[in-house]
Amino acid sequence: MAERVTFPSVSGETLAGLLDVPVGDVRGWGVFSHGFTLGKDCPAAARICKQLAAEGIGMLRFDNLGLGDSQGDWGDGSFSHKVADTAEAARFLESTGRHVEILVGHSFGGAAVIAAAKHVPQARAIATVAAPYDPSHVERHYDAVVERVLADGQAMATFGNQTLQLKREFVEDVRRAHLHDAIVGLRRPLLVLHSPTDNTVGIANASEIFRAARHPRNFISLEGSDHLLTAPGQAKRAARIISAWADQYLVD
Repeated sequence: MAERVTFPSVSGETLAGLLDVPVGDVRGWGVFSHGFTLGKDCPAAARICKQLAAEGIGMLRFDNLGLGDSQGDWGDGSFSHKVADTAEAARFLESTGRHVEILVGHSFGGAAVIAAAKHVPQARAIATVAAPYDPSHVERHYDAVVERVLADGQAMATFGNQTLQLKREFVEDVRRAHLHDAIVGLRRPLLVLHSPTDNTVGIANASEIFRAARHPRNFISLEGSDHLLTAPGQAKRAARIISAWADQYLVD
């Protein structure tokens, strides 16, 4: 069961979200951050959140600025903006009387939840799926136009079946982003999920995140999965692992 919700971005635009609500007993609530240009309805986001809800963990997933059903211009966002809106999503969920206990992120969103955790102190556990250690890893998706963006201030870039305006501020913000200190200072349980056959964000990224993290930390291999978790059962398997791992950190 999913409820459509909206809440304001830190820059004022209206962001669209879906709240996957458990049908039975509620074990906890969390926020999910999607990948680079994927949106709340991509297979990884939808299937992970639906499965977590089926196991009693309600999840809020939302479209970042200018994606899906959210207002705004994607090019006006950035990694910092994504991090801030992830924290804003947690504040919105808290305002509905649902206490945020877990943050989950896929790919670029995995990096975002690590960085956002300091702004969501009530979250008791953090889980990443196929996350990059360095957020600037996403530059490989627009490397063909990055020099033009830096020179001219903006340029159109194609990501799959989407064409979006990429801006200099976006590129520079992503290049400034570093996760090491955020990982070291997390001071909360961290679950790192990654596939050894991920050809988009290599498994070495998971190793770097895990090495930088302090205990309690767990690293589980999603063998046979691709980066987008598109094959049948891959995203649900990831969700079941997150659910089982998170159980000890959810408040009864």
